[in-house]
This record gives sequence, C-alpha cells and structure tokens, in this order.
Amino acid sequence: MDLQWTDAVDQAELVAGGQATPLELVDAAIERIEKLDPAINAVIHRRFARARAEAGGDLPDGPFRGVPILIKDLDTVAGEPLHFGTRFLREAGYTAQHDAEFVRRLRQAGFVILGKTSTPEFALMITTEPQATGPTRNPWNVGRSTGGSSGGAAAAVAAGMVPVAHASDGGGSIRIPASECGLVGLKPTRARISMAPDAGEGWAGASTEGAVSRTVRDAAAVLDVMSGGAPGDPYPAPPLERPLAQEVGADPGRLRIGVLAAPPFAEIPADAEVEAAVRATAELLAGLGHHVEDSYPAAMYDPAFGPHYGTITSCSVTAEITRWGEVLGAPVDESQLEGMTQLSLQHGRMLSGADYVTALQWMHGFSRRVAQWWAPTRDGGAGFDVLLCPVLNGPPPPIGWFSDMTTCYERIGALLHYTAQFNITGQPGISLPLHTFADGMPLGVQLVAGYGREDVLVRLAAQLEQAAPWAGRRPDDLLAG
Repeated sequence: MDLQWTDAVDQAELVAGGQATPLELVDAAIERIEKLDPAINAVIHRRFARARAEAGGDLPDGPFRGVPILIKDLDTVAGEPLHFGTRFLREAGYTAQHDAEFVRRLRQAGFVILGKTSTPEFALMITTEPQATGPTRNPWNVGRSTGGSSGGAAAAVAAGMVPVAHASDGGGSIRIPASECGLVGLKPTRARISMAPDAGEGWAGASTEGAVSRTVRDAAAVLDVMSGGAPGDPYPAPPLERPLAQEVGADPGRLRIGVLAAPPFAEIPADAEVEAAVRATAELLAGLGHHVEDSYPAAMYDPAFGPHYGTITSCSVTAEITRWGEVLGAPVDESQLEGMTQLSLQHGRMLSGADYVTALQWMHGFSRRVAQWWAPTRDGGAGFDVLLCPVLNGPPPPIGWFSDMTTCYERIGALLHYTAQFNITGQPGISLPLHTFADGMPLGVQLVAGYGREDVLVRLAAQLEQAAPWAGRRPDDLLAG
C-alpha cells in the first residue's frame, strides 16, 4: 500500500473502512521519514516508539484516527523536547510538561504524533536554517530554502513523509513555506485556534497556529479539529456557520476579487514570474465567473508598518528570552543566540513600555484602515471579498542566502511584501500551489478574505484546485535521487 501521496482524509477513510490499521499508517510514515529525512533534515525529534504504541493501542475514534502528523518545534507536546530552534534549550535538554490545547485536540481527532519539525530560532527568519540542528532542505531542490518559520513542517509534507503537519504563522510562516514547497497553507483568523494553556495571544495577536497540507480538503478538515476557544482566552474568533470541510466543493458564488500582482513601489522590482503567475490566476478566476479587477487596500503599505511591527516582535523576543532565563534558573547565554535574535534583543532593550503600547495602538488603527477595503462603502457599494496577491516576490532562495546579517534585511525586504500585514489585521489567508517557476520550483499565490471568512477562502480555493489541479506535481525525481 503506497501511502506517500495519500492525503489525510483518504488515510482516515482507509482506517475507518478497515482497509488499513493505524499502526500500518504510522509504520509507513516512519519508514518514509527514515528514508527521506537524512537528505532534508525536517524532523529534528522522533518519538517513533511512543507513536507505534499509541497507534497500536486505544486511539480516540475521531475523524483522523490513526493518521500520522508532526508538530513544529514551537509548541508543547507532553514529555517531548521543546527548543524553539535554539541551542541553549537544546543543550539544556528542556522537555515540555503538557500538551498545548490544539495538540490535545489533534490527539482527540485520532492523529498520531510522530515527532517535532525544525524551525528557525524563535521563528524569526523566513528560512529554516537554525544553528542548533542545521538547515532544512527543500524536497524540490535540496540546495534551496524551504521558507520559514514552518519550513520543517512544509518539507516533511512536500516530501510525502506525512500528509499534514502542524505549522504556525506570525508574519507569513505558514504561507511562505507552503509557497516554497508546493503546498496548501491556510493561515486562520486570529483566535480561531486557542493558544491555551500557555498564552492568550502571540506577538500582540499576530501569531496563530495552523497546518500545511497537500489538499484543500485536508486544510479545511484539520482546521476544523484544531479550532475553538478555551476558558480564559482574551477574545474569540467570529463563529463559522458550519464546518469548513463542508465548504469544500460548495459554490463560492460570484466573488469580487481585487488583484495586486507586484510591489506597488518603484524601489522594489517585481519578479516577472511571480507577477505572471498572479495575472494567470486572475484570468482563471475571471473565467470561473468572478469579478476581477486591479485593486488592493492601499493602507497595507503605510511606511510606518515595518517599524511598528519590528517593535512588537523585538519586545516579544526580549520578553521570551527573559522568561526562559527564569524557567531555566539562570540567564540565557546570549552568545549562543543567532544574529537575528541578537539584533531583535538589542532593539527590544532600547524600547520602552510606552513604545510597545504606541506600536500596538498604531496597529489597531492600521487594521481598521486595511479592513475598509473588504467592507461595504458608505454609499451602499460593495466591498471586495478576496484579495489575490503573491506570497513572495521571488523564488525559494539558496540555502545560506540570509546568513550574512549585513545583507539579510535587504534580502528579506526584496521578498517579503504580502504576508505580515494580515497577521496584524488577523485576517485569514491561504497560499495555493497553482504555479511553478521556470526551473520547476513551486510558486504559490495568496488569497486573503475578510476577518473571520475562512469559509470564503475554502470555497474559492477548492474551486481553483478543481479547475487547475496540482496533485500531480510532486518532487518525485528529486526524492528518488
């Protein structure tokens, strides 16, 4: 039974129908990890013995009973290492004492956790090359980046090790790896997935949990089981009318879609292949009956956004390092921190509490201005339903492209223009693997819906998946080499 490219929904149906056992699914996934991961370095911690015991035991009778999954090294799995991509926690041998709430829900759905995936240190980079464990390599070309910060998760799914993997997104960290690895990456609405029990929000509400997958139906069904609030959450997400899995194949209606195909400022040249991919997607959407026009929320590109976003992330990283010193009982050895973390820490220590509150208040105003593009106008006109835009302004870069701190910010700035804004607004966005670059590397495009409207995204994404299927595009030849 070849399960490498069988999605999670189908794997669960095999178990439910008696055609496979949970242990068979888990053993097959373990075999694939052992075969493929040495060349890719996505799975940095393996819990194979525990996973086999769980699969052979009394699993919950949930919708994904027996399906293997991996968890990103930013979240807690009881009894397993938690290192945030850092050397100091790895050397300390830190182990989590409890499951995160979403991990508990994945277990209740019947998923079997095989291990943890690599992430850049404190999720601060758009590539996954932590010094603690070494670079994670793209299955489509092992000399290229997987993106970050969910690069380990994306590489594992793209290689067919597991059908889905947990991911998280504070500035593009689900959508960027999905784009670079040829996957579906759905960033949910803020608070759709509880961050209990350890946090109410992350990065001032910018961060969210989620997953990467190969199919839209997996993205929808996995979000269904991860979703929901918990006692003490600071705020809820707007409720959905029905499970997202039921939106797959539903008629999206005639949507009003705005198109942003290239960076809207002269100093950053557009990547021609990315721009062409967005234009081709716009033509496809028009052919499907949608109203499509060039338009985007101009507030996205307020020049004050970057500095205020940097204030929030730097203050958050500074607080996190202080907290880990308290947990470990001694200050963190800052010489062990990577360059981006050290720069964030230096910046954070220069800022005051008033600076942080000012940034937060500015971001609230920013979110209101951006959201107006989706809202009906005062004169009764219709707002837009969806924004179509790139995920990145260029192809997956080579491993090591961001290693030099003297050029790192410039290189990030050439690529990153379309994702972090929607972490701040809290809106859902999805990367779809609709295109490839001329060299065969994946090229994702992004759809962004209004706050709380994952249903719109799933209906439209499923329509595109049917109109322009991507299931046959796999890194088979590279993985066979």
